[in-house]
Amino acid sequence: MTSSPIKSVLVVDDSRLARMLISKYILSKHPHWLILEASSGQEAVEKARVESPNYVTMDYNMEGMTGAEAARQILRDAPQTHIVLFTANIQTSTRTQAADLGIHFVGKPVTEQTVQQALDYFSSRP
Repeated sequence: MTSSPIKSVLVVDDSRLARMLISKYILSKHPHWLILEASSGQEAVEKARVESPNYVTMDYNMEGMTGAEAARQILRDAPQTHIVLFTANIQTSTRTQAADLGIHFVGKPVTEQTVQQALDYFSSRP
């Protein structure tokens, strides 16, 4: 019997608390997944290049590079990466940016339900 390969998730948010909550909820559903963290868009791009995560949860408003720009760069390098824009910035323009990038949008706050929305999206992807 072959076991499935371990999935990895890069959790990107400038809030340490948000990263901790998202990670906790993911691990409660998928205890064998590898959780990686980044606190900025630039750090996310660099970690994604090195670690090649299957999935990314990406905050939008971060110092330096926005989550949309970081997602654009990650997808340019690794188009197979599945990204959820996980943000409190719920304006139509932000949702449109996410759609234009081909990434899924989930509005904050970070709750078990909103993290589940991200997990549902990830599980619907090959």
